[in-house]
Amino acid sequence: MAQLTARKTMTFGEGGTALIFAVTALLCLVGASRAQDATFAFHAYLSAIASVLAIFMVFNSYSRRPSEPIPAEIDGKPNYNFGPIKFATAAAMFWGIAGFLVGLWAALELAWPALNFDLPWTNFGRIRPLHTSAVIFAFGGNALLASSLYVVQRSCRVRLAGEIAPWFVVLGYNFFIVIAGTGYLLGVTQSKEYAEPEWYADLWLTIVWVVYLLVFLVTLIKRKEPHIFVANWFFLAFIVTIAVLHLGNNPALPVSVFGSKSYIAWSGVQDAMFQWWYGHNAVGFFLTAGFLGIMYYFVPKRADRPIYSYRLSIVHFWSLIFLYIWAGPHHLHYTALPDWAQTLGMTFSVMLWMPSWGGMINGLMTLSGAWDKLRTDPVLRMMVVSVAFYGMSTFEGPMMSVKAVNSLSHYTDWTIGHVHSGALGWVGFVSFGAIYCLVPWLWQKKQLYSLKLVNWHFWVSTIGIVLYVSAMWVSGILQGLMWRAYTSLGFLEYSFIETVEAMHPFYVIRAIGGLLFVIGSLLMAWNLWMTVKSGEPEPVAARPALQPAE
Repeated sequence: MAQLTARKTMTFGEGGTALIFAVTALLCLVGASRAQDATFAFHAYLSAIASVLAIFMVFNSYSRRPSEPIPAEIDGKPNYNFGPIKFATAAAMFWGIAGFLVGLWAALELAWPALNFDLPWTNFGRIRPLHTSAVIFAFGGNALLASSLYVVQRSCRVRLAGEIAPWFVVLGYNFFIVIAGTGYLLGVTQSKEYAEPEWYADLWLTIVWVVYLLVFLVTLIKRKEPHIFVANWFFLAFIVTIAVLHLGNNPALPVSVFGSKSYIAWSGVQDAMFQWWYGHNAVGFFLTAGFLGIMYYFVPKRADRPIYSYRLSIVHFWSLIFLYIWAGPHHLHYTALPDWAQTLGMTFSVMLWMPSWGGMINGLMTLSGAWDKLRTDPVLRMMVVSVAFYGMSTFEGPMMSVKAVNSLSHYTDWTIGHVHSGALGWVGFVSFGAIYCLVPWLWQKKQLYSLKLVNWHFWVSTIGIVLYVSAMWVSGILQGLMWRAYTSLGFLEYSFIETVEAMHPFYVIRAIGGLLFVIGSLLMAWNLWMTVKSGEPEPVAARPALQPAE
């Protein structure tokens, strides 16, 4: 008798997702037809196209999958879901290069303003937020998505929760990046630092972020390990706090549901307070807590050593998340913000030295007994140098929050140098190290295509960072001193244009440093491409169980 085959049926998740995107596509077309400005119409059409593509992907996945549910385990081993992580890893590399190139262009415009070509789309005021969002949220965000979804699976020894949801998170997040970036170029912005996207982009990001939180939480809940690894504590704090910050800073009333313009609910000094509560904690939880999660997993993994002190890592976690949330007011010294609030922000900023350096010491001391690996493993060297930059940045930040220092440093290039020592040295290098680890693991390669290229990447980028940051330190201190210089008669000694002229050589040096960093990222992209394309496969026995059809 012929054996009966199981009948394939569409799951509730597949059918419901396709239906939701069909309704979304219809609503986007209605919005485009009634749009009150060209940018809103463009984004509505873009959203309709993305919704149709999402429906196609759901049906394509349905047609290709077997009739039986994808097993959570194969032969008693977790059947990890690495597909969304591969996409986020590749997206991080793509957006990183794009963001670094835009940043280089912005640096060149500051040295030679004529390079904006008198075009609205290449104006510094538009490409600067494009650069910051591309590097922080596109490059850094995708690195965090990839690493967090990888680490939570491996440390919990379970498959990622959901089948469609993880793909919705990585694809939906990158669609948000496209909407935000094109909006900046077309002149649509809320003009809030690190929170420039308009109301409809913020709403979409809220939906994506809630799904991200649910995927991460459910994966943790169904874990096979009794304890939650410390990296997951940092990832979870990053996800939850960024959600709270996003909701608190971005409530807005649109002028029309068919237009891009909106007005923030807060005003005056209250808006400034919300903005820098958000802005500093976007640094604190997006660019610090999330990447500390990367450090606590990838540094011990690469060094093949346990974390130096698990107890210190827990103390580091709780003290950091309690103190960081109060530090935002130090961005508003000498403003209309009440003096007590300014002092509170300064005090908590100085207190942040302790947990920050505790984490740095924990990361560096993890190499106890394995320091010799720094000579032979440039990936580990890159991650260790990133931890050193974390320590330097978290010393400089609290120092700059002190009112006496802030009176000199604020509004100068010193702040730009400080931000980039953290963004390029800490966030950039630890992300590069994580991606260098992830690509061979995800694509089942024995090792990277060329460690020599990693070594070149490390040195070229390090020289670029040193040139960039040093130029901005000198430029910023010179700016501050020139601005506050008075003649014997009490008049300003230098006009503003004289201070701008004095900055020119330092802006040229900054552009050279940025160019070197871009070259390093291109070397990395070539190395990773060759690893995927022609790298030596790892032995079959060492491979983790994978989804059969991916």
